[in-house]
Amino acid sequence: MQLSITDMILHAGPVGQLVMLTLLMFSVVSWSIVFMKYRLFRKVKFDSEDFLETFWSSSNLSTAHKSAQDYEYSPEAAVFFAGYSELQKINKMRNRKEGHDSSDSLEMQLATMDNLKRAMRKAHQQHINQLGSSLPFLATTGSATPFIGLFGTVWGIMASFHDIGQRGSASLAVVAPGISEALVATAAGLAAAIPAVIAYNYFSNKLDGVDSEIEHFSTDFLNLVERDLLSRV
Repeated sequence: MQLSITDMILHAGPVGQLVMLTLLMFSVVSWSIVFMKYRLFRKVKFDSEDFLETFWSSSNLSTAHKSAQDYEYSPEAAVFFAGYSELQKINKMRNRKEGHDSSDSLEMQLATMDNLKRAMRKAHQQHINQLGSSLPFLATTGSATPFIGLFGTVWGIMASFHDIGQRGSASLAVVAPGISEALVATAAGLAAAIPAVIAYNYFSNKLDGVDSEIEHFSTDFLNLVERDLLSRV
């Protein structure tokens, strides 16, 4: 009698069914992450492109700051927000100090860059962490589910040999159904692992690209601010 995959799963023992349920949960969560991350990275790509175009076409930072509020998925916009806010705080402190002391040395101007860099670096890291969240689950799925499936297969084969011992027959008709049911667990483990590994590598490369683009924007923005500060000395 030929059995379908569903029949094999239903006729498996409690341990085999538990293994299959575990693999199904891993697979469902992994695919949910894949679709969620795919949509997220698309939004990040489009918002970042629009923000950068708006930023470099703006006449001043204040105009760019108002426009940046429309790009909630752009990490560059978030880094710019952090840098602009810190720059505003620095300017307020400088204005208060100039009321008592009009000297504004080169050292003091460059010292303000440290706070700006730290604020932008913090925003940079926060958004990279947000974009990279849930990716470790894909890596865990890719590395763990084959072994979970293998465990189900080994357990099923052990149960099959136990049945052979009780029946006292080792014919193919007795052995084949139990072995085939056990091997379904290995196939299910691979079916859960392969898409997870592919997706993890894909999104990891995407994340590295976003990280590089944020770094380039941060460098350009810091150079812009530093040139402005030096021009005031």
